[in-house]
Amino acid sequence: MKNIFKKIFSRATLVIIAILLQLAISLLLPYIINHFYPIMFGKFYLPIDIVINVIAFILLLYLINSDMLIEGRLTWCIILLLVPIFGIIVYFVFVRRKPPRMHKKFYEKVRAEIKQYEVKYSQEDDHLKQNLGEYYGQFEYIYGAMGLKTYENTEVKYLNQGEVFFAELLSEIKKAKRYIFMEYFIIEQGKMWSEILKILLEKINAGVEVRVMYDDFGTISKLPSNFAKKLNKLGIKCVKFNSFIPIMSAVHNNRDHRKITIIDGTVGFVSGLNIADEYINEKVLYGHWKDTGLKLTGDAVKNLLLMFLQLYDVQNMKLESFANYLPKNEITVTNASGFVCPYGDGPKYFYEDYISENVYLNTINQSQKYLWITTPYLIIDNKLTNALCTAAKRGVDVRIITPHIPDKKTIFRLTRSSYKVLMQAGVKIMEYEKGFIHAKQVLCDDQIGILGTINFDYRSLLHHYECGVLMCRTACLADMKRDFEHLFTVSIDMKDFKQNPFTRLMCAVIKIFTPML
Repeated sequence: MKNIFKKIFSRATLVIIAILLQLAISLLLPYIINHFYPIMFGKFYLPIDIVINVIAFILLLYLINSDMLIEGRLTWCIILLLVPIFGIIVYFVFVRRKPPRMHKKFYEKVRAEIKQYEVKYSQEDDHLKQNLGEYYGQFEYIYGAMGLKTYENTEVKYLNQGEVFFAELLSEIKKAKRYIFMEYFIIEQGKMWSEILKILLEKINAGVEVRVMYDDFGTISKLPSNFAKKLNKLGIKCVKFNSFIPIMSAVHNNRDHRKITIIDGTVGFVSGLNIADEYINEKVLYGHWKDTGLKLTGDAVKNLLLMFLQLYDVQNMKLESFANYLPKNEITVTNASGFVCPYGDGPKYFYEDYISENVYLNTINQSQKYLWITTPYLIIDNKLTNALCTAAKRGVDVRIITPHIPDKKTIFRLTRSSYKVLMQAGVKIMEYEKGFIHAKQVLCDDQIGILGTINFDYRSLLHHYECGVLMCRTACLADMKRDFEHLFTVSIDMKDFKQNPFTRLMCAVIKIFTPML
């Protein structure tokens, strides 16, 4: 009874009720105007329905000629034709393409701050062209789209389990001398956070600067609203990304899904793991939780640092000198190999391209021998579907591993509904039999590896702030390959899988709306 009462009056429940009330009022408003405050031009009465249909038609014309993904345009056309009032309200509330002018100007200032630290000279570019060969274009794309460089003097360690990642993370934050910056989609109180917090407080007492940024919407049911205030009182500079206010707004559709830790500008972590106990199997929710991460030591950590400071400063609307946090001396790395480029992505009104999707597409299209992928969700647009199918048809060994035990049943069914088209083209789909695989990674031809926070779904590819690491010929790719080969032995081949007609119909209807989800 106590738990039921707690859920009813929880922050998440109250927020949902507030938003539903706002939506109901918005939908009822046209009818209230029609009956009580009719639009009159002299003796002529103009029904509100005609006004709404005209607005919907104009919006349709705008959408058809916009640069929105074709799937998104189709979704909005259907909504506006079937339920114009709802479509108009939701579009203007949730799909506002332009941020406030003040934020846009400040964002440009932050971008300018980054550019001065990421200048690529012609000698560097010639070296990359010569050594990256056919893969040069993939790294150059990131530099052109984001201004983030590719580095060599970096050791990359592959962390094949959440437990391994956690142990490595604790070990490194204990060594911090100047600062610890952490950016995570979710933080939940438990063993994982308690052990991290204990070390952070010790470091603060030793004079180390600690910053923590987490997504407020992502933790709405997991943390109290005053969690950030409590951390600030303890000496941790804590920021809630897009602090949630129960008013319908487009800003809440763009969440900070990144998982980054930076220590002194010399060591960085990127992974699929949030700070919560299920990610290290201390709490079992969906069988064994399989996740992976990377530990970077060396020059490439600079990209992670700049990405963190960029989003942190935009959130605070306060520009600082990034030079204060760059390493003071040259970083000495003993086991560096290959080329490393951490990169980020976000909503199109801040980022000019769909960077995460294009990095995936570039890798898929260049694959020659094999392309192995793990993703917790497989809800992709026509471009990615066609690229994967084309790769398989030209003889590439394309394999995708998804979870066998779902965390979200509807999303699980949608993921499975993507299997048929891919398998017909020769893509091999497998499900991780032991539980839930949350790792987001790609391995291609022993040459290219990608690991980060970017799912193969619309939320990651269109709406969220994300991060990843593009690698070429790093030593850790051999470890990643061994992990993939092990996963193949503990995963189920879905070649005989068929969805029942009712589920297929349900998924077909839901897929119309997936670009919005």
